[in-house]
Formats: sequence, C-alpha cells, structure tokens
Amino acid sequence: MGAPLPRDPIADAQRNWERHGWGDVAAPMAAITAIMRTQQILIARIEDVLKPLGLTFARYEMLALLSFARTGALPMSKASALLQVHPTSVTNAVDRLEKAGYVSRAPHPTDGRTTLIELTPEGRALAEKATAALNAEVFGRSGFTGDDVESLIRILADFRRQAGDFAD
Repeated sequence: MGAPLPRDPIADAQRNWERHGWGDVAAPMAAITAIMRTQQILIARIEDVLKPLGLTFARYEMLALLSFARTGALPMSKASALLQVHPTSVTNAVDRLEKAGYVSRAPHPTDGRTTLIELTPEGRALAEKATAALNAEVFGRSGFTGDDVESLIRILADFRRQAGDFAD
C-alpha cells in the first residue's frame, strides 16, 4: 500500500453526495464503498501471505474446505455450493491444484455421475501451512477489536440472510 491519504476520500464522497442533493443515500453509499475498500485491503493482505506459498485465496479456500471434510474428499458440486462459487470456478481451482499435486479427482463410489475432489498429503500439508500463516499474519491481526468483530459478524450475516445468501 502507498502512503496514507491526507483525509478520508469516502467521507469526501459522502459530503459530495450530500451537496448534490443525494443526502438520503449518502451514508449508505459511504458504508458500501467503505466495505468494498476494506475488502480490497484484506484481500491484499491475504495475497501477501499466500503468494509465497503459490496459492490464491480461491485455491486456499478449496484446500481448507477439503481439510475440514471427514474423509478429505467432497463432490465437486458440494464444494461449489459450500464455497458459494460457480462450478466453473471450482473446476478452475481444482485443475490448478491437481496440476500442482495438491488434490486429485476420483469417481464417486456410489454415484457414477459425481466426481470427488480428494486432498493429497501434500495438499493437506500446504493447507496447514497456509492456515497457520493466515492465522498469524491476517486473522490474528485483523485490526478489528473483539467487539467490532462480533458486530461485523452480526451485521453482515443479517445482510447476507436478507439478500438470500442463506436461510436459518
């Protein structure tokens, strides 16, 4: 990241919205823009940790998901649903992870139409190493207080639920 700006450009944008007569939507615009900027900052921090390990966040998420599965394997369709990404994105991540030797594909033992993604021992080791690094360098030093984290979880879960992301 570059040098900090002398003042908050999102607060400036909110004032500009208000001056242009859009006061009723100025605060929500600022909040949404701040969330998007925060995502950019967090993604950059995550990428700084994962890049030396040869991973993107999407590939890390796949390895982590498989490491949590009881057998270390999941159907591709279930991985897509749990990661909330399009099946094409799962295929892309699996292709790259398979080429690197971190996962393998196998036919489902009882459903011939289903392909399983299996974590290799190398993939499990990389998932553990990447998780330890992320826990130490990003998640453990998020920049949010404990109360902030609890509020963010609640606020963002409420939004996601109302947007149809999940049901209770």
